[in-house]
Amino acid sequence: MTDVAAGLGLYLHIPFCIKKCAYCDFYSGTAEEKAIEAYTERLSEEIMKWGGRLCRPCVDTVYLGGGTPSLLEDRLVPLLDAARTAFLLDDGAEVTMELNPAPNVSEALSAAVTAGINRLSIGAQSGNDSELALLGRSHTAADTLAAVRTARRYGFDNISLDLMIGLPDSSVKTLEKSLDFILSAQPEHISAYILKLEENTLLYNKRGIINLPEDDETAEQYLYMCRRLESAGYEHYEISNFCLPGRESRHNLKYWRCEEYLGIGPSAHSFIDGKRFYYPRDIKAFKAGVLPVQDGGGGGTEEYIMLRLRLAEGLCFEVMRRRFGISSENMVKAALPLKEAGLLRVTDKKISLTDKGMLVSNSIITELLENCT
Repeated sequence: MTDVAAGLGLYLHIPFCIKKCAYCDFYSGTAEEKAIEAYTERLSEEIMKWGGRLCRPCVDTVYLGGGTPSLLEDRLVPLLDAARTAFLLDDGAEVTMELNPAPNVSEALSAAVTAGINRLSIGAQSGNDSELALLGRSHTAADTLAAVRTARRYGFDNISLDLMIGLPDSSVKTLEKSLDFILSAQPEHISAYILKLEENTLLYNKRGIINLPEDDETAEQYLYMCRRLESAGYEHYEISNFCLPGRESRHNLKYWRCEEYLGIGPSAHSFIDGKRFYYPRDIKAFKAGVLPVQDGGGGGTEEYIMLRLRLAEGLCFEVMRRRFGISSENMVKAALPLKEAGLLRVTDKKISLTDKGMLVSNSIITELLENCT
């Protein structure tokens, strides 16, 4: 059940990279031509199977994530053709591809245009070459700007850039340089994430050596970034996401609004008919036809509140009452002290987090959940 009628979101996982970045724990393996070819064929088959199983309105967002989807190059065309054959793809669908800013991205962008991709998410991560090297990225800041310029020449007018903050040895001063760089590229959308050391990553293994900023220093970076991007005309519409007016990621909004989406590929997650399920993180199992596994959660009250409060649009009391039969009275009482502390906005219609509140969203959500009966 969703707040408003919406089409299905389709996520396609492409588990290949040239090399693993030092911070990344997403499921991916080494890019080899034969492996990519065989996987693309298997993924297309699975798309076709799902098209026959689901009775849904049209697909209105498609997201190719990874890994590095741009490695598919010409294989993007038959893959998206399979999606159009299996599902009714809306004429105005948002079709996003993640792209690493390698020195030569022309072939991938040419294929993307032919395949009908109309939005790019480019992994810039930083405007400082020393930080990029620390993160294990294979590109430079100059490569990012070159990739954006090339994408513009191919007609892409909806580009998102990724940025990481709270990096080792970073400060507001180094972040200022990265923000200058990001803004110089004039993207329509910016995804900005605080670095988190995930187990079994290279940076995690160096956690005793690298010099991470203290929590209050990272908070200072985050709030500075919010002020800077908002003053540049970007709307802070989700904890980690900013956009020019009307340029939200329509696909990712489905996750935060508890709308339906289908994920295909190893490690890909889905939410259909109030149930969550996922494919195991195993490419061999995926190729062998292993079925998705049921996941915990299913759009229940706690999950819904947690996800909606990630968004600047917040939690609407009337929708919550219709959806779960829950009164907002106790929650509003619990929220008022947090409003006084500058962490929440509270009206008679909804609750939403301030920029400051987004920094401590987990503790705020926990407190509100204890008062949502």
